Amino acid sequence: MAVKEVLKMGHPLLQQVAGPVSEFNTPELDDLVADMLDTMQALDGAGLAAPQIGVSQRVVIFEVAANPRYPEVESVPRTILINPVITRMDEEREVGWEGCLSVPGMRGLVPRYTRIRYSGLDPAGTPIEREVSGFHARVVQHEVDHLDGILYPQRMEDMRYFGFEEELVQYGVPGSGPASRE
Repeated sequence: MAVKEVLKMGHPLLQQVAGPVSEFNTPELDDLVADMLDTMQALDGAGLAAPQIGVSQRVVIFEVAANPRYPEVESVPRTILINPVITRMDEEREVGWEGCLSVPGMRGLVPRYTRIRYSGLDPAGTPIEREVSGFHARVVQHEVDHLDGILYPQRMEDMRYFGFEEELVQYGVPGSGPASRE
């Protein structure tokens, strides 16, 4: 369909809780998903949430496969997840570098649960349920946060590890390279 403008941190829509999707197999939902996929792919993103393109609905997409922004991470299958629910599998968390298309050029260390179960629906209304870990779990948590009006800097515990990507890389902050962005 079309590559959409990605809203940036500070836009009020990114601070709102998105509404649930109640109708499936509709041209409007198909168009939204197509726009999200086009936008994510054009920006080499690993994921995108509908609010990031100005649509306050509980829809996220994610995929990592041979992405130059993520040369070191495991692949994540293309998933269109509607009305997602996340359940942590245990209390273990891991701190990792994240970036975001809505916070361009910045990077921060963010704690996330290492193992989660997520469920939701696909565009046809068919249930999806997966147990995942690692980068896959991080991406899902990051994207679902967008649906609740949360951007990754709000999850950070130490703002000393929040900065412009080019500065972090230039000054050799360990792990701050491109393998950890949305």
